[in-house]
Amino acid sequence: MLGQHADRRRGAGAAGALHVLVLLALLALLLGAAPGGTGARRWISYLVVASRADAAGAGAAVRAVREAGGRPGTVHRQIGTVLAWSSAPDFAARLRNAPGVRAAGATRTAPLAAVPPAVTAARPRSGRPAPAAAPRLSPAASALSAPQERGRADAAAPALPRDGREPGLPVSGEGGGGGRSGEDGESGEGGVHRPSAPAGADEPPPVPDPGERGTWNLAMVGAEDAAVPRRALQRVLVAVLDSGVDDSHPDLRAAVDPRHSASCVHGRADGSPGAWRPLSRPADGGHGTHVAATVAAARDGRGVAGVAPGARIAAVRLLGDAGQYYTENIVCGLLWAADNGARVINNSYFADPWKYNCPGDPDQAALIEAVGRAVAYARSRGAVVVTSAGNDGQDLDAVRVDGRSPHDHPDGVRPRARRLGPECLRLPGELPGVLGVTAVGPGGTRPAYSNHAAGRGWPAAPGGDPYGGPGDQVVSAWPGGRYAALSGTSMAAAHVSGVVAVIAARHPDASPDRLQELLNRSLGARGVARIPGPGD
Repeated sequence: MLGQHADRRRGAGAAGALHVLVLLALLALLLGAAPGGTGARRWISYLVVASRADAAGAGAAVRAVREAGGRPGTVHRQIGTVLAWSSAPDFAARLRNAPGVRAAGATRTAPLAAVPPAVTAARPRSGRPAPAAAPRLSPAASALSAPQERGRADAAAPALPRDGREPGLPVSGEGGGGGRSGEDGESGEGGVHRPSAPAGADEPPPVPDPGERGTWNLAMVGAEDAAVPRRALQRVLVAVLDSGVDDSHPDLRAAVDPRHSASCVHGRADGSPGAWRPLSRPADGGHGTHVAATVAAARDGRGVAGVAPGARIAAVRLLGDAGQYYTENIVCGLLWAADNGARVINNSYFADPWKYNCPGDPDQAALIEAVGRAVAYARSRGAVVVTSAGNDGQDLDAVRVDGRSPHDHPDGVRPRARRLGPECLRLPGELPGVLGVTAVGPGGTRPAYSNHAAGRGWPAAPGGDPYGGPGDQVVSAWPGGRYAALSGTSMAAAHVSGVVAVIAARHPDASPDRLQELLNRSLGARGVARIPGPGD
C-alpha cells in the first residue's frame, strides 16, 4: 500500500516536472519571438518603397511587409514608403518580388535586439494646408508594442484599406509615430575641429564669448552690411536636420520654434517637449547647435550673430545613441520639415551606414529611392534642400575610395575599401534637386578637406581653416551656453541656408527653383554665396 502511494507520488512528481519543462520551453519560445526577448532574433530595419509614391502605394507596401513576415513601422503615405523591421535574412529579397513594391533595402548592418517602441508625437503644425492625402489619425497605441501583436508576423496578413491606414501604425504627416562621431576629423558631416584627432575624439575646446566680433565669415556672405528684413524673416522657417539643437542657449532662445521641432530618431517623429535637444553623447552632439546659430542666432551684441537673424529654426534631431544618421531618420526629418512649412532645410551630415550608396546594390538602391522621394516631396512643398558637400577632399565627379563603410561596423573591424565611380551617391547631398555647398577658408580659396564637383554649379561658403586658430574657423554656439570654433562643409552649408532664408523673406512666393536662381545670380568671387541687395 505504501509502495503504491510512493509510486503515485513519484508519477505525480514526474508529471509535474514534465509540465514545468514544457512551460519553460514555451516561455523561452515566447521570449525569443518577442522584441527585446532573450532569444536569438536580431532585428534589421528596412525602407520599403512602393511602386506608387502615394497613400495607395504605402498601403500596398504595408501589406507586402506583413505577408513577408515583417513588422511595419512608420508609414510615409506622402511618398509611398514604409519603415519595416524583420529578423529574417531573406526579408528584403522576398519583398522585392512582392506586387506593388519597387525597392526594399536594409538601412543598417548592425542589428538591434528589439524593435524600437513607437512614439505618439505632436502633429506637424504647418502654416500651409496639410496634404490632402494625410488627414489626422486618432491617437492609438502602436501595434508594434501591443502584447497581442507579438508573434503576429507569422499569421495571415489582415486586410488593409487601400491607403495603408492601419490603426496603431505611426503615419508621418499626421503625428504618430544617427553621422557618426568623428571620421578623419569629421564631426557629423563637417565639423573639423581637430584634423589629426582620432575617431571619437572629445568635443572641441570652448572659446570665449566672441561678442559678435571677428566675423570674417559673415562679412564674406554680406551679412554684416545687408539690410536684413527682420520682420519678414520671422515668417521664414529653417529646418536644421542634425544632432539636435540646444534651445536654451542665449543665442537661440528666440530662434528655435518648439511647435515645429521634433526628434526623428528610429525613423518616427516625436514632437514631445524637448525631443529635439541634443544628447550629451556622442561627442559631436553640439554640431546641430553650432549649425543653427550660424543660420539664425540673434543679433544683439553678445555671443554670435547668424546670417539670417530673426528666422525661425525647426530643430529636427536625427542623431541617436548609436551616433548614426540612418536613412529612416533622414526620410522622417525631411517629411516633418516639409509638412511643418520649412522654406529651407539644412542637412550638414551624410547618411549612414554607407558614405556612398551605389544604385547597383539592391539595398543601397532602395535607400537612394526613399531619400530621393523625400527630397522631391520637400521641394514640392516649397523647401530648398541645402546639403554639405563633405570633408573627404574628393572630386565627386571622379572615381573615389571609401574605406570606412559601413559605419556601424563593430569596433575593431576594418571594412574593406570600395573603389567607386561617380554613380555612387552621398545621401542626401548628391540627389537631384538638392543644393550642395562646398567650403572656402578666410582667404576665399577651397581648403583641402572640402569635397567638390566642378560640373554641378554648387555655391561655396565660409567653412574655415582647421589648421588656423579660432579666428580662421567659424565660431558659433555650443550647448550649455558655450561657444566653439569648427571648420567644415557643415559650416558652409549653414551659411548658404541663412542666405537662402533672407532671399525667401524678400520673395515669399518664390518656388525653390526661383530661390536657387536668385542665389546663383548673387554669387561673388569663386562662387561664394552672398546676400543679394534689396533690389535684386
